[in-house]
Amino acid sequence: MTSVSHTPHVDTGLAAGRSQANSRRWVVTANMVLGHAVAVPAALLVLAEIVVLSAGIVGRYVFRSPIVWSDEFAGILFLWLAMLGSVIAFQRGEHMRMTAIVGVLSAELRAFLDVIAAAASLAFLVLVVWPAYEFAADEAFVTTPALEIVNTWRAAALPIGIGLMLIAAVLRLIRIASLRSLLASLAIVAGIIGTFILLAPVLKALGNLNLLIFFVFVVGAMVFAAVPIAFAFGLATVGYLALTTSTPDVVMIGRMDEGMSHLILLAVPLFVFLGLLIEMTGMARAMVSFLASLLGHVRGGLHYVLVGAMYLVSGISGSKAADMAAVAPVLFPEMRQRGAKPGDLVALLAATGAQTETIPPSLVLITIGSVTGVSISALFTGGLLPGVVLAIMLAAVVWWRYRREDLSHVKRATGRQIGRAFVIAIPAIALPFVIRTAVVEGVATATEVSTIGILYSACAGLFIYRQFDWRRIYPMLVETASLSGAILLIIGAATGMAWALTQSGFSASLAKFMTSLPGGVPVFLAVTIVTFVILGSVLEGIPAIVLFGPLLFPIARQVGVHDVHYAMVVVLAMGIGLFAPPFGVGYYAACAISRINPDEGMKPIVGYMIALLIGTLIVAAVPWLSIGFL
Repeated sequence: MTSVSHTPHVDTGLAAGRSQANSRRWVVTANMVLGHAVAVPAALLVLAEIVVLSAGIVGRYVFRSPIVWSDEFAGILFLWLAMLGSVIAFQRGEHMRMTAIVGVLSAELRAFLDVIAAAASLAFLVLVVWPAYEFAADEAFVTTPALEIVNTWRAAALPIGIGLMLIAAVLRLIRIASLRSLLASLAIVAGIIGTFILLAPVLKALGNLNLLIFFVFVVGAMVFAAVPIAFAFGLATVGYLALTTSTPDVVMIGRMDEGMSHLILLAVPLFVFLGLLIEMTGMARAMVSFLASLLGHVRGGLHYVLVGAMYLVSGISGSKAADMAAVAPVLFPEMRQRGAKPGDLVALLAATGAQTETIPPSLVLITIGSVTGVSISALFTGGLLPGVVLAIMLAAVVWWRYRREDLSHVKRATGRQIGRAFVIAIPAIALPFVIRTAVVEGVATATEVSTIGILYSACAGLFIYRQFDWRRIYPMLVETASLSGAILLIIGAATGMAWALTQSGFSASLAKFMTSLPGGVPVFLAVTIVTFVILGSVLEGIPAIVLFGPLLFPIARQVGVHDVHYAMVVVLAMGIGLFAPPFGVGYYAACAISRINPDEGMKPIVGYMIALLIGTLIVAAVPWLSIGFL
């Protein structure tokens, strides 16, 4: 079965490629050379981001002399990191994909679909490589404000990254496919694309029905056929724009650039590296040992810890992907050792991501405040209790599932053992408080704060726990780049898809429909929940809010729903869609961060999503939970 695990060389394509390695040694060699050629600069870029952001903190807080260009330079490096990381992920077969359907097929058919997926990815790269070059060339007319250099230096990451992925795709196809399957797969993909091109006049006449064709049927077919998620989103969007609109292809690249370049997303790779560092220095072991001594004898104990940890950590970065990256590497190894199933782990991680969408400083809440005029401080106050309600619902599911867990082999820790574990864990337990204090006191921004965690963890590993393996640093840096690239490419492709939906007029039609609904507040809120669960599965939270917030919030006021209450309902419903498979981007981000195959979490997550939906209905039905403390 094809896996998204971020362990190199695990997919069926590579397994198939082993049988042909002897006859195609040059392909294997070329692939290795490409991997090393990209991995080294990617690792250096991760280090450079840590240095640049740390320098910004020191300059501003210690010397009272801000480095005005630090954020701008970090943003330039970030796009390069995202694209080179995507290349590494592609070269290793680590881009997120869903194999629940193809996994039940025969090995022969599964291998052929793997070739089809590679050919579809190649098709997307071929279609966007020239627009990416045009986009980068156009940026020559833009000068960065602080460094005063042409923006092409940053934008060039897109065509170069896409070009390198294109090379990797060709090598991969040659490596995994026989001549017959290679020609057949290319013919099938070319035939499907050609058919759509021939049908372009018909498609243009269908209007918004094309949204159903491209973003439901086409995306769904590719996702279920195990095409990597990012490439499925990207290929469908390019097809929609090219065949049904007059929009130039370069616009898609611009939207991808926009989605991948939010500086707050820089917290993702840095928190990924922080998670790896915490594990390497022994801090994770110390922390988990203490938590296990407290709750280890309780059925589902560490699962409760995960729910609580995500609630606490979510207030650090504002990015759900970064939050998951900070928590999962710390807790999952011990949870696995204690018998937790991988599918249940990733399901609960994704569910907690949806649960904490309302916890400040949520970027979605900030966006709602900025586009609707609702007080951001009121949103931050109103978001705390709904998060608690959903945490209780998730804890109830954990209790039910683990109520009969066999703990006969687990011995309850004595008070002395708990005390000793606590003393050892103090430096590790202090880390979240150090990070949160840095944000609250204004020492660092939500983006920069991860570097404080990295420096703190490095010092703790070197001087307190005396555990620091320098040989692991380079593989950790490469792993960080690969994982970050896989996540960010999905976000970029999803942003392009969201923009296409915006331009279609779909949002205005939806708003008109909701204004015509009978039944008052209950019906309006029920339709809102259904709508945003669906929207959350195809759009990122911020694009969805920018798109629909200005339209729907005035309608909510007209029917008598408080702005803050409505915001909580919207965010929670959208979070369910964002983290629910098979289309939810957040679910695949959780799979990538936890290095668990998405297939394994499909069944366990159902219960958690039902619990989240019930919690959302409770929040919708009881406005006091959102506005009682305003």
